[in-house]
Formats: sequence, C-alpha cells, structure tokens
Amino acid sequence: MARPRAVPRSPQLAWLITVALSAMALSLSVVTVAAVPRPFGEWSLALLYLVLYWAADVTVLRIEVRRQVFAVSLAEVPLLLGLFFLPPLTVVLVRLVAAALGQAWQRVSPVKACFNVAACAAGTALAGLVVRAQDPNPVAVEPASWLLLAAAVTLKELTVLAAVIGVVNLVQGRMSRGDLIRTVVSCLLVAEINVVIGLIVVLVLHATPWGLTLLAGLGVVFVMAYRAYAMFLRQHKSLSELYDLTQAVSEGGRDGTVMDVLLSRTRKLLRAEYATLWLPASGRYPEVLLSARTDYRGLLDAPGTPDLLRAKAMETGQTVAVGPKLPDEHLLPTLREKRTKGAVVVPLRSGDVIIGTLEVAGRLGDRAHFGPDDVRLLETVAAHASVAVENSRLVDRLRFDAQHDALTGLPNRRRILNALDEAIKVQTPEDVVAVLLFDVARLRQVNESLGHGAGDKLLAEFARRLRELAPPAALVGRIGGNEFAVTVRTAGAEEAVGLAAKIRESVQGRKAFGALSIDVDCVVGVAVHPDHGADSATLLQHADVATYAAKIRHSSVQLFSATLESRSARRVGLAGDLRRALDEGQLQVYFQPKVNLRDRRLVGVECLSRWNHPVHGPVAPQDFVAVAEHTGQLGRLTEVVLREGLRRAREWEDAGREFPVSVNLSPRTLVDPAFPSRVAAVLGEYAVDPGLLTLEITEGGVVGDPDRALATLRALRDLGVRLSVDDFGTGFSSLGYLRRLPVQEVKIDRTFVEGMATDPGDLAIVRTIVDMSRHFGLSVVAEGVESELTLGLLEEIGCDVGQGFLFSRPLPYERLDAWYAAQMQAEPTPAGEVRWLRAVP
Repeated sequence: MARPRAVPRSPQLAWLITVALSAMALSLSVVTVAAVPRPFGEWSLALLYLVLYWAADVTVLRIEVRRQVFAVSLAEVPLLLGLFFLPPLTVVLVRLVAAALGQAWQRVSPVKACFNVAACAAGTALAGLVVRAQDPNPVAVEPASWLLLAAAVTLKELTVLAAVIGVVNLVQGRMSRGDLIRTVVSCLLVAEINVVIGLIVVLVLHATPWGLTLLAGLGVVFVMAYRAYAMFLRQHKSLSELYDLTQAVSEGGRDGTVMDVLLSRTRKLLRAEYATLWLPASGRYPEVLLSARTDYRGLLDAPGTPDLLRAKAMETGQTVAVGPKLPDEHLLPTLREKRTKGAVVVPLRSGDVIIGTLEVAGRLGDRAHFGPDDVRLLETVAAHASVAVENSRLVDRLRFDAQHDALTGLPNRRRILNALDEAIKVQTPEDVVAVLLFDVARLRQVNESLGHGAGDKLLAEFARRLRELAPPAALVGRIGGNEFAVTVRTAGAEEAVGLAAKIRESVQGRKAFGALSIDVDCVVGVAVHPDHGADSATLLQHADVATYAAKIRHSSVQLFSATLESRSARRVGLAGDLRRALDEGQLQVYFQPKVNLRDRRLVGVECLSRWNHPVHGPVAPQDFVAVAEHTGQLGRLTEVVLREGLRRAREWEDAGREFPVSVNLSPRTLVDPAFPSRVAAVLGEYAVDPGLLTLEITEGGVVGDPDRALATLRALRDLGVRLSVDDFGTGFSSLGYLRRLPVQEVKIDRTFVEGMATDPGDLAIVRTIVDMSRHFGLSVVAEGVESELTLGLLEEIGCDVGQGFLFSRPLPYERLDAWYAAQMQAEPTPAGEVRWLRAVP
C-alpha cells in the first residue's frame, strides 16, 4: 500500500530544533571550559582558521559520475586542523563566526541560516569536547590520535545529519527509508574522505612548516584542475541537455505538446525561474504567451520579463541580455517591477522574419547570474525552437487544410462527415440532426462568361452570407463545387425545412462583377437523422438527392423522401440508355398546337421530346433532359428535336400547310458560337424558310451570360430565325431588359396564366407583360391555357397566342394530323375562318 504523500508544514517549526541545538552547543562549551585547562588559544592562528572555515563553507564542489551529481564540501578539513592545533572553545567560536559569515554571504533565509549556524556550533562543540577530554595534547603522528580525530569529526557529522533529518521530517514530512539511507551514506562518505585529506595536511604541517608551500602548490593545481573539469562538465552537460531538449521538442511536435516540452526543458537547462515563449498574432493564429515557472507544474500566461525587453528584441532583431556584466546591464532597473535579477530575450526567426521571442528570467541561486555562455546557449535553443514552432504550425496548417476548403476556409466534406458522426453519437430523443445542402445556381454560366476567378468570388460571397445567417451552433461547410452544407440540431424535419427556407431567402441577393450584377440564388435539399439515414455518408447522400430534386422541380427547398431516392437511382441508369436511345432513334418528338386567340387559328406548334423506355416505360422529360444536361448529351438531344421539327415543317409545307415550329434551347447552347452555323446547315438541308423556325430561350439563360448569349442570338436573328423568351416572369430580369434582346416573342410562364383567373396579382402580372410587350413590338404567347375563363381574360387583355390543354396536349405527328383534320370540319366564323374549340386529350 502506497504511503500517503506528506503535507508540507510551516518552515517556522525549524526554530524548535534550532533552539535545541543552540542549547546543546552552549552547554557543551561550558563543559569544555571546565574540563580543559586551556580553552583559548592564539587569536592570530584563530583568524587564519576563520578564513579557512569561511572558504570551505562557500565553496561547494560538484562532481558528476555516471549522470549522478555529488555536492562535496571541504568543511571537515579545517575542522580537523582546528581540533589538532587550537583549543576547543576557540574552534567553536571560530566555527560559529565562519558559519554566520557564510550564511550571510550566500543570502540564506533567517530561519535556515540560524539552523545551520546552530547545527555547526553544536557538532563542533561535541567534537572538541571528545578530542580534548580523551587527549588534551593530541599528537598527529600516532595512529590512535588519527582515530580520535576521525571519530570526533564523524560524530560532528552525525550530529548535523540528525539535526537536518529531524528538521526535514518536522517541516516537510517523514523521509522515506531509501532517501534516508542515501543521505546518510553519501554524507558520511564525503566526511571520511575529508578526514583523510585533513590528516594528510596535519602530518605534513607537523613534520615541517615548509610543507605549507607544498600544500599551497598542490591546492593551486587542484583548483586549476577542478576549474578545467568543471568547465568540461558544464559543456558536456549543456550539450547533453541540449540534445535531450531537441529530441523532446521533436517528439512533442507529433502529439501537440511542443510548447510545454520546450519551455520546461529550457527553464531547467538555463536554471531559470521563468522560461517564456511569445508569438504575436499572425494570420489565423492568435497571440501566444506561455511561461514555465519553477513552482508551477503547468504553463502560465504571465511572463517573467517586462514588455519593454520583448519590444526591443522585436524592434532590433537582436538578443537582449540584462544582468551584471551583460551587454544590456543598463536595463537592470526595468526588472524591478518583475522582482528578478536578470533576463535574456532572444528573437525567434523564420528566415528573415521574426516570429516571436524565447525568454528566460531569474537565474536560480542566491548569487548566480546569467552569463555570456548562457546567452549563447539560449540563442542555440532559440534556433531549434524556431524550427519546432514552424514545424508545429506547419503540422497544424496541414491538419487544417486537410479538413477545410482552401477557397472559403469552411470545413470540407471530410470535416462535415466527422462532425455529423459526432453529432449523431450524442443525439438526444428530443431533437434530430439535420443536413441542409445548398446548391448555388448559375455558377457554370459565371465561370464560362466571366472566368473562374469570378466564380470563386461568387462562391466566397455565398460562403460569407451562409456563415453569417446560419445558427451559432451550426457547422457550415463546403462539400465541393457549388455545394454547401449546414449541419444543425432541430426539433424535427419541419423545423429543418423552415430553417432552410429562411436561410435561402436571406442568402439571396446580387453580386457585382464590375458593371455586371449576378443574382445569387440556390436550392436546398434537407435530410434528417434518424428518419433519412443512420450514418453521416447516407445523410449527405440523401440531402444531395433532395437538392437535385429541388433543381428538377424548380422548387426552393426539398425534403428527402424514399421516392426521390428511387428516382435518382433511376436517373443514374438512364445515362447510358439515353445515349443508346439517341443513337438508335428511340426518342419521339411531340407537337403542341399554338393558337391565335383572336380567331382561333393554328399559328404553329412547339416541338417537345418524349422517350418511351423499353424497360421503365415513359420517362418524364425533366428526368432525361436533366440526365442529358449532366452527361453532355443535351446538344445531341436539341439537334434531334430540331431536325424532326424542320423535317415535319418541310412535309407540311409540301402539303400546302405552312406551320411554324418552335424548339427549346438550353442556356449552354447560347454560349456555343458554332450553334448558329449548325442551325443554318439543318435549315438548308430541309430547305425550310428560317422564318418558320422559332427558338425559345429562358430569360435565366440570357441573364447568366448576356454578352456571349447576345452574340449567339444576333447570329440567329441574322439567319432569319424568330426568337422567343420562354417562361418569362419567373426570373429576375426586368421587362426593360428585353430592349437589348433581338427577340420577336415573349411566352408568359404557365404559373401566372393558370392563376390569373383566381389571383389578382397573377392577372396584373400577365396584363403588365402583355402591355409592355406591345410597347416593344413583341408578340405574346400564354402557356397553360386550361379553362374558358382564362381564355376569356387573355382575349380581354389582348394576348396574341395561347397554348395549353384547353386546345390540345402535346401530340405525336400522326395524331396532330387527325386533330387538324377534325378542326377543319368545325363551323367557320362569319369571317370565314375556323374556330378551334375542341380539345384533344
């Protein structure tokens, strides 16, 4: 069972043992005076021994053996000499004064100084009493006297040891048995070595006083050798610790503890009270100010150096070293506020750029100060620290880049998936984890017309708006391309859909590119856990399916459902089938009549593609048109419809019936400069008058890239082809924008026509479009005419042409002929013209 950790007590308890030791020293001195006939000796010799005692107290030799450091004091040597040459009371007094001077020189605290002086006095008094009581006139040449002196010195050492162990146990808690044995053995070993040295000195001096010269020479040699050894030892130790520091910093960089390792190792290497690392704010990195302190296990945000030194190092780019005999000694007064006696501040460099500072402050030791060697050592450490900090930031940057989008700085797909997994793990029954997937509209048109730089600006602007509008607890990321995801906790799927609609409405707006403004718009797909997927990948996939459905259905927000997934999977399989269908002519072209509303005369047909899949049956046009657009087959599909329409126009003209045909164009077709030449070639191939061909374009396709679209439209106009703006009113362009377009016709979107009989707002929109189109000299076609009431309103406001189920659904060529023949049998009007009143289902 582990022993409970000792609880430190007040150092003032040491006074108890100090008083006891003082009383012991006094009583032993009194006994010595009574027992020894001559207690005092010559004061000149006593003064010499005072100097020896003092020198021995303030000189501590540190010897390292196999990484173990031994502190050796020579205090036993002058004690043995004093016991041999001086009376006991003189030895006690000299030892007392020397100990007091040594403690004052080393600036030891009063409690510790008094204890040390009392312990030395008590031990010395006991040793003197033993020697003089046994042999008042010891003769060093006799072995018995050697043993007596050795025993006295050993007894003194044991007395001091007992006092030290007692005060440690009293103040800091009980010492372990291992620590106790190691302390006693090492101290007695050093004491016995000093006894042997002291006896040798006594023998030499007893033989001849001239032996003092030999001892002095030996001492000089010993001092020089020790200084060389100490210098070598310091250098070796510094190199070893520096190597250990670099290794520890290298390993700390792998697990993110580089700051802790660097500062703690630097503080120990420089034997400083503080080691501080300061890195100013840079880019996405905030300011870092961390310090390791001797009495604190972690890191602090309080430096040991004043800001003035740091600012000077950053300004000059040079090391600032403050201390006695250091270059910046004049700055010592600035350290008073920090109550430290020295500091060294070294700039950290990355190439020619200063990225921060590494600092140490307060050299440990009462009389120790930082020196030039310490400055050079810290500069070496700073060089390694600069590399470590840069590597740490590089690793951090690589980790950041691996999980974030480079353009927007938002989390990428990997980070979003990880965050979703984490959110799912801690999900509560009261909420759901929702994924809102935003698909930015018209990015391709911006890239093709203005360049990818403009597209990047559009994405960055959308990311900024999305980040500002998303809830604080939501995670906003870029999945890829023009897709952005928002992951958030909501109360349910309905709340998630409402949040998506609110964000979409707020994120919309215009983005200026020079003189051109682009409308920022998007659609949103929503999927929630656990209803729509059990893991992050499935949730994101289903949100993508919902987003695609929103684009196809022209809706703003779409919640995922199982029917969408089956339809999406079906589209994937349709890609290859559509290519074969185009190659083998499986697609059909249907024709929907366009009727003049004033006289009900057939004025043309719109060509619409239809596909009856051999396995799946009829495929919705929006499905295979979307597949064609995403697989690059839309151009072939458009050409198939165009050829079939012109072929039928040629046949009708040969039969004496001149019916204009209309063909829809995609926005991508308008940016193809070769398209007008292909149209001219097909017109020439079937010998059809260009005036019988109307090409319908969406206003969004023109607004997305007006310059390139206008060039294509003008080329088509020059061929004599009629141009029509389809689905007008659903985009963001104004009617005045029509003045720039070389078009002859406007088709009002069916959503306004269908609602005009019941919604005054839709009626007002249709009326405005008709009036403005007349002002510009354009004919107007109304789509979605399905009721007599709607037909009457269109006639009233002066609309020119209508098409819809009231007249006929789209028909194949053979049924169109039958429908036309049936209408020809209708009763003619007073003007002799046919009225088309019967719809064909």
